[in-house]
Amino acid sequence: MELRDRILKAASRLYAETGFRGTTTRQIARRAGVNEVTLFRQFGSKTALLHEAIHCACGEPRRTTLPEAPADPRAELLEWARLTWRELWKRRGVIRTAMGEIGAHPGLFPREKLPTACAGRDLAAYLERLRAAGLATAEFDTAAATAMLMGCLFADAMSRDIMPSGYRSEPSLTIAHYVDLFLRGIGAGAAP
Repeated sequence: MELRDRILKAASRLYAETGFRGTTTRQIARRAGVNEVTLFRQFGSKTALLHEAIHCACGEPRRTTLPEAPADPRAELLEWARLTWRELWKRRGVIRTAMGEIGAHPGLFPREKLPTACAGRDLAAYLERLRAAGLATAEFDTAAATAMLMGCLFADAMSRDIMPSGYRSEPSLTIAHYVDLFLRGIGAGAAP
C-alpha cells in the first residue's frame, strides 16, 4: 500500500473511533507506521489530513447506476438499493462520527459529493424515467419519494448494529421489503 493511502486509511479509522479532537497526529503516525513529520510533509496540517481522509473514506464508492431505459423496476431498484446499503454500511463509523461533529467542523464532510448524495440524485432521475415510461403511475413528489427510500437505507445502515431489536431480518430481506413498499407507493406495481 502506498504511503499516502496508508496514512489516509489510518486517519479515517482513528477519526471514526475518536472524532476530530480525539484523533492526534501522533496516533495517526503510529498506526500508519510513519513519523509525525511525514504526516505534515504530506498534508500540512491535521485538519487537511482529516479532511482528505474523510473524503476518501466517504467518497468514490462502488456505484451501480440505474438504467436509462427502465425495464424491471423491482430488479433494478433492488440491486441498486442493496449496493447503496452496503456502501453505507462499510462507511458507517466515519459517517456517524462526522454527523456528530458537523456543527463544529462543517468543512470536514464533503456533503454534495458524498455517495449518499450521488445515490439520491441517481434515484431521483430514475424515478422521473419511470414516470416518463409509464412505469410509475401514482401521483408522488420525486424529492419526497427519493428522501423516503434513501432515508430507509440510511437509517438501516447507521442503526442496525446499534438497535438490533429494530432490525431483526437480514439486511437483504429488509431491503427487499423497503423496495416493495416503495414501488407500491409510487404506483410501480406490487412485488411478485
